[in-house]
Amino acid sequence: MLQELRVGMISATHGLKGELKVIPTTDDPKRFLELKKLRLRKKARGLRREDETEREFSVESVRFQKELVLLKLSGIDWIEDAENLRGSELWIDRADAVALAEGEYFLGDYIGLRVLTEDGEELGKIRSILETGANYVFSVEREGGKELLIPNSENCVLEKKPEEGYLRIHLLEGLLDL
Repeated sequence: MLQELRVGMISATHGLKGELKVIPTTDDPKRFLELKKLRLRKKARGLRREDETEREFSVESVRFQKELVLLKLSGIDWIEDAENLRGSELWIDRADAVALAEGEYFLGDYIGLRVLTEDGEELGKIRSILETGANYVFSVEREGGKELLIPNSENCVLEKKPEEGYLRIHLLEGLLDL
């Protein structure tokens, strides 16, 4: 299970006083209002991994502009400081995330899980999750690179056990034929 969660990505600066425009990657951007600290990770460009950086910041203020979050971090007081953070990802510890009810998990907790049938046959591992209008669909990578799509519905998913590394499903008729 994930120990840290990505909550956003810095897309641009806002104004001259170091504010940042953030594209939230959480389903409820209002959660930014409760965050006290964030870790910023800036990926390396090109082949030099030593250019990757990680820094922790305290959150000074949060406000919203359409679907974006406008974020002010401590120590980032000028546009020049903010400009250097463009493209960074924002991460939090799982302990700082919103509390989940029993049996609920973050979507990222499903990535890499083994998918088992009712009989215990392993079908593959969850590679990604697709969002449809009705529900989520687990994209399972099978042997030979084939993809299997499993809807996250009660009549298909029988048991979710990310802490134990698997998802147990009822294999719907014709699902393997797609």
